[in-house]
Amino acid sequence: MGKSLKFADRRVLVTGGAGFIGSEVVTQLLAEGAKVTILDNFASGKKEYIPTNKRVQVVNGDMMNEKDVRKAVKDQEVIFNLAALPFIPDSYHYPVDFFKTNTIGNLNVLWEAIRSKATEVVVQISTSEVYGSAQFTPMDENHPTAPYSTYAVSKLAADRASFTLHKENGIPIVVIRPFNTYGPRYTQPYIIPEIINQILNGVTELSLGNVNATRDFTFVADTVNAFLKAATEKKAIGEIINVGSGTEIKILELAQKIAKVSGKKVKIKIDESRLRPYDVNRLICNNTKAQRLLKWKPKVSIETGLKITFDWAKKNRVSFNAPFKRWYYKNSD
Repeated sequence: MGKSLKFADRRVLVTGGAGFIGSEVVTQLLAEGAKVTILDNFASGKKEYIPTNKRVQVVNGDMMNEKDVRKAVKDQEVIFNLAALPFIPDSYHYPVDFFKTNTIGNLNVLWEAIRSKATEVVVQISTSEVYGSAQFTPMDENHPTAPYSTYAVSKLAADRASFTLHKENGIPIVVIRPFNTYGPRYTQPYIIPEIINQILNGVTELSLGNVNATRDFTFVADTVNAFLKAATEKKAIGEIINVGSGTEIKILELAQKIAKVSGKKVKIKIDESRLRPYDVNRLICNNTKAQRLLKWKPKVSIETGLKITFDWAKKNRVSFNAPFKRWYYKNSD
């Protein structure tokens, strides 16, 4: 990317910077010459995911703590607001926690940014889950919002509150709605890490939920490149922008591709305990707006991305952490 995105020597805050996507944001910002501050409580983020670099400062704190947020936000020119409780099955059992972190916590960051008067742009990271299952395809930014989980509702509430603050206080905000992102340094048992873990644990029969559901997967480096482009494009201010590959794949086919990458022969069985009570059946992104406004297109194919992810996973066995007990989650370890 070179220095084309103009982050050299700029003060940039990444909330959730020790997490899966956040750590990639930090990595790309450092490559662009930015001075990066990370706000993370390490509930699921991992210290080993943070690059060792003198231009990185870490605030070990929580978005619900006003002092932590004020310390992290002070004098920041750009904010990438990623910190969240992200694992949808958790939200069925801990809905209040999700609203506290994903809605109120994000508002705390935005409000401090307004008070600091130094922030030039906030890139608010939302999710395609706010749309619910596709009512038409591909799904553009005008698709109705019909969230299927407390997680998605909490993120949609944060989106709408962000735009209200944008209109009331003039703080420049762009909302990015990534579709499914995958790649190394994952922190949660999303579908791709779950399949990889089962294979690495030697199972010959994968236990999966709704294998007929389709998703739109984008490699993490591509997703994050869109975030950085959004932060430097003035025409993006006040906009919602979908970020995804524009290609859908069934979970069944995805599992087969991962098995092929692994070199293992596996069968697939439906495990009813893994079925969600209210599942999104289809997601596919219309990324026309991202192409037009951000001059962005994904570069990494699903086959290449899965190989990179699998090879990383073989060398880095990940424990999935959460700020609460997952008595309902069937761990594949």
